[in-house]
Amino acid sequence: MKEDWKHRLVPVRSKAIILIRMSVGLIFITQGLLKYLDPNMGVNRFAKIGFSQPALTAHFVGAFEILCGTLVLVGFVTRIAAIPLLVIICTAIATTKMPELSRPSQGFWFMVSDARTDFSMLMSLLFLIIAGGGYWSFDSRLGDSIPAKEEKR
Repeated sequence: MKEDWKHRLVPVRSKAIILIRMSVGLIFITQGLLKYLDPNMGVNRFAKIGFSQPALTAHFVGAFEILCGTLVLVGFVTRIAAIPLLVIICTAIATTKMPELSRPSQGFWFMVSDARTDFSMLMSLLFLIIAGGGYWSFDSRLGDSIPAKEEKR
């Protein structure tokens, strides 16, 4: 019973998790890079949203997206790396998607359509926090001291 918590942290050893990691990692890496490369995706966007220090905020968020996206992509400390990305995506939904509900020309269905990628990232990050990096990850190789079996299908 005392060791039970360790087994809850064992990553699911499915090989298919790499597909989720690739999707999440590559999307966050590219979005992080865009915050540096394109002012309309970075500083200008953060100014329009209303952040008081848009340059600092855009570059801070971009750095976390690049760093944590890379960690998720390679599957190293996947669960930990997914947490800042979860905060970022929740903030993005709260600051850019939720306001659409109160705009007369937009509303619920516009927001639902506009938020589909953000929602997919939110669910994928929650999945990675629960399941871990999967079979083809550094997490799996480093965590082999706790035996885990690959899922049977």
